[in-house]
Amino acid sequence: MKKIKILFLVFLVFNFSIFANAKNAPESFADLAEKLMPSVVNISTTQTIVTSANPFPFEFPPGSPFEDMFKEFSTPQKRKASALGSGFIIDAKGIVITNNHVIQSADDIVVTVNGAKEYEAKVIGEDPLSDLAVLEIQSKDKFLPVKFGDSDKARIGDWVLAIGNPFGFGGTVTAGIISARNRSIGLARYEDYIQTDASINVGNSGGPLFDMNGDVIGINTAILGREGSIGIGFAIPSNSAKKVISQLIEFGETKRGWLGVRIQHVTKEIAEVEKLNKPRGALVASVAKNSPSDKAGIRAGDIILEFNGILIKEMKELPRIVAQTEVGKTVKVKIWRNEKELTKKIKLGRLETSEDFKVEKKEEADPSISEIKNLKISVRVLSAKDVKTRNLPEGTSGLVITNIQQDSPINYLKIDNIIIEAQKKKIRSVQDFERIIKNILQSSEKTMLIAIYNNNNQRRYIGVKLD
Repeated sequence: MKKIKILFLVFLVFNFSIFANAKNAPESFADLAEKLMPSVVNISTTQTIVTSANPFPFEFPPGSPFEDMFKEFSTPQKRKASALGSGFIIDAKGIVITNNHVIQSADDIVVTVNGAKEYEAKVIGEDPLSDLAVLEIQSKDKFLPVKFGDSDKARIGDWVLAIGNPFGFGGTVTAGIISARNRSIGLARYEDYIQTDASINVGNSGGPLFDMNGDVIGINTAILGREGSIGIGFAIPSNSAKKVISQLIEFGETKRGWLGVRIQHVTKEIAEVEKLNKPRGALVASVAKNSPSDKAGIRAGDIILEFNGILIKEMKELPRIVAQTEVGKTVKVKIWRNEKELTKKIKLGRLETSEDFKVEKKEEADPSISEIKNLKISVRVLSAKDVKTRNLPEGTSGLVITNIQQDSPINYLKIDNIIIEAQKKKIRSVQDFERIIKNILQSSEKTMLIAIYNNNNQRRYIGVKLD
C-alpha cells in the first residue's frame, strides 16, 4: 500500500511539472497588437501592362500576307494594374521589408503606415530567389521599427501573430500557432518555410509573423488554397531572411556561395548500390566545368554528406546552406565515393556570376534502334548531331530512349532521355549497356544505378530494380 502511495505521489509531481512548464494561451493579444501595428505597413503598387488589341473579329493565320498588311491597325494598348501587399519597418529611417512578388515590375509603390499616412517608396534591393525585397520610404519622418527574432528557437505549437493587409482591408491581426517547420512547397529556390494556421490571405504577403515577444520570426509569403485561408500559411524564417536582407541593404544585390554542382535526392536504391548505411546527403548529378567543385576534385556520382561541419540529411538542405555561406570562403566538404568517406577543401564561388557548361562537338555514331528487353525500352546510340542539337558537354556518349513500354521498370522516364552511365561506367554502345545488365542479373544485388540526361539536359541518377 505504501508503494502505491509513493507511485501516485510521483505521478502527481510528474504531471504538475508538465503543466507548470506548459505555456497557457494568452488571455488577449490586444496589448501586443497595439504595440506592433504602427510598424506594419500596407503596400500598394501600380504597373503598366502593354497588350495588343485586335480591331477585327478574327485573326489572320501566322505567315499570312494579310498579317503584315493590317499590322498597323493592331496597336499596343497600355493599361494600369494595381496590387496589394504588406510589409514591416525595421529601421526608424523607413526601411521596409516585403516579398519580392509584391513589388516586382512596379512603376509606383505607395506605403501606408499605421492605416493613415501614405508615402512613396523606392526599391533598395530585390531577390526573386528568396522572394524578398527591401524598400525605403521617401520621407524624413521617423518611424517605429520592429526587430527580428531567432526563428530557430520557434517551436511547433508556439503562439504566433500575423498582421497585414488582407484583401486591402489593412491593419488586420490574426493569431494561431506554428503548425510545422522546414516546409518545402516548390515556390522558391531556397525553401525552409514555417507553416502556421494563423489566418493569412491575399494581401498578407510580405507581412510579419510575430512571436509572443513581439519579434519577427517569419515573413508571410504563401497560402495553400486559391480562395483564401484554409489554415495553412507559410512564412520565410527570419534567420533565413536576415542575411539576404543585410546584403540587399549593403550592396543592393545578393552574394551567395556557389559550389557548381547539380544535385538530386539519394533514394533507397541509390544508397543500396553505393553501400551507404541509409539514404542521406546530396547526390552529385553533374559538376560545372571550371567550377569550385570541379577544381576541388568533386565528381558526378559523389554523395555530399557534410558541408562546412553541417550534416546534410536531405538534398534540399544543401543549396540553402551553401547559398548562406560567404563567397570566397574555403570550406571542408565530406563526400562518399567508392564506399569511402573523403574530405575535400573547396573555395566557394559566387552564384550570381557562375557560368554553365561549355558546348562542343562529338564524333558521329550509329543511329540504329535496338531493344533492351530487360528494361522493356528501345534505344539508339547518341550521335554527333544529337550532341550539337541538345548542347551536350564534350565527351558525352550514351543511348537515346526511343520507346518505353508501359510495364517498363523505368516507365517514369521519357522518350529522348539519354542513358549515359550504368553502375558508374560510361555507356558508349548498346553492347556496353547489355553487358552491365547481364552482370547485375547474375549477381545477388539486382539493383542498377543509371545516369541520364533528361529532356532539359539535366543530369540525374536513378536506381532501377531488375527482375
